[in-house]
Amino acid sequence: MNTAARMESSGDRGRIQVSQITADLLAEAGLSRWIIPRSIKMFVKGKGEMQTYWVRKSSRPMKPKTTDLESEMETLDEEAETEESSEKAKEEDDELSGIEEMNKTDRLVEWNLEILSSLLEQIVGSRGGVVSNAKTISNAEKNIGTGGRTVLEECAPIIQLKRFEVEELKNRGGPSSTSIGEEVKSQLRNYISSISEMYPHNAFHNFEHASHVTASVKKLLARIVNIDDGNGLGAGNPSKRVDLVDLAGHSYGITSDPLTQFAVVFSAIIHDVDHPGVPNTQLVKENIRWAQIYKKSVAEQKSVDIAWNMLMEDEYAALRACIYQNEEDLRRFRQLVVNTVMATDIVDKELQALRKARWETAFSKNATPFASRDDDVESEDRKATIVIEHLIQASDVSHTMQHWYIYKKWNERFFMECYGAYMNGRADSDPSKNWYKSEVGFFDYYVIPLARKLQSCGVFGVSSHEYLNYAVANREEWVREGELLVQQYVSKFKEQNA
Repeated sequence: MNTAARMESSGDRGRIQVSQITADLLAEAGLSRWIIPRSIKMFVKGKGEMQTYWVRKSSRPMKPKTTDLESEMETLDEEAETEESSEKAKEEDDELSGIEEMNKTDRLVEWNLEILSSLLEQIVGSRGGVVSNAKTISNAEKNIGTGGRTVLEECAPIIQLKRFEVEELKNRGGPSSTSIGEEVKSQLRNYISSISEMYPHNAFHNFEHASHVTASVKKLLARIVNIDDGNGLGAGNPSKRVDLVDLAGHSYGITSDPLTQFAVVFSAIIHDVDHPGVPNTQLVKENIRWAQIYKKSVAEQKSVDIAWNMLMEDEYAALRACIYQNEEDLRRFRQLVVNTVMATDIVDKELQALRKARWETAFSKNATPFASRDDDVESEDRKATIVIEHLIQASDVSHTMQHWYIYKKWNERFFMECYGAYMNGRADSDPSKNWYKSEVGFFDYYVIPLARKLQSCGVFGVSSHEYLNYAVANREEWVREGELLVQQYVSKFKEQNA
């Protein structure tokens, strides 16, 4: 009480200032996001110089009950709201300038780090804890992704996943029994941090979007279910251990191979690295260097090349040794990353037609039954490949299949990015003229059919119903409110850029 009373002289009206001891207690309780360190130490009478902290302000309204995906990202969304509503406080106290955004990015890095670290522990556990120097495959690392082919040309219609013996699955060690070590974790942190810095400050295609996509991928991977018996990977109780032997045959091998799961999450994090904030058609029209190299799917191919080349640098050698130990795993990891990131190009009609044809081959009621064990394995791999591609596609637009509040927030950001490109002469037409109708069409011809595919493939359990229900509800809400919202978006853009 004495310390608090003496700290009042260095406080500000309407703000709560706490001491280092209180800050430490909040951190121990997992509530470090509640506080912001002051950039300079305060002189407190009788105490000398002290590091003190502001408690974050929040004027957000109560929101309806969210799904567990939204709960997972709720902190990030709430922090975005807090930052947007705290401009006045920033003007009153210059020392907070830049701290909010810096801390937010750092927290996103740590959040992604924990997800990938857990999956790395599962990879090491699946190898019996073995992590040895991978210099024996250094030549394969140098050669992979080269040879004159573009990333798009590397895409495979079927990815051959690894198969595990029953006894191996039964005896596999989990993350709790395996540690990747501080060196690997430090390299992983540095890698994710470097990736985050390569995301431009676009309104939509930024590192926060990548993290939001990652959250959806993580959720859908955890919801893969046994289509016969309804057993789910983390469904109902995320901490409950699932029988991998029982589950592997019904998830087309996705759940039994932690490297596959790591590759999909990794792809979500890197899928929009260095995104230019305009569509591929504009990049081709502008004839930029990358467009000359790739011809199509320019942004997606560039993201893979940038992220992969960085991962191959010497400073990430220990991290790579954790991800794969032989050339077979290296090539499977590369193929998964290529296919997953390239699947996020949903505009190219040729690529979409190819995916649709593969879906029909694998999941249509008229699909040809397999005649042998080899056919069975190929059929499972085809289905796994398609499920992974649709998983990342759904995650990339997951805001359209979440609560209206989340959808509206990200829709506004995407509009701001597109409208900004138009105002800067990087788009032929004013997006505000057709935004309302095009969004209805996006729901009708892409989002809702995609949600129905998630449901019909039968591996995502309750999440597929949840995604479809939200998509339909958001479409109805957009029909009612969309035209007014577009007007508000335009007004807001003009006010911000006056």
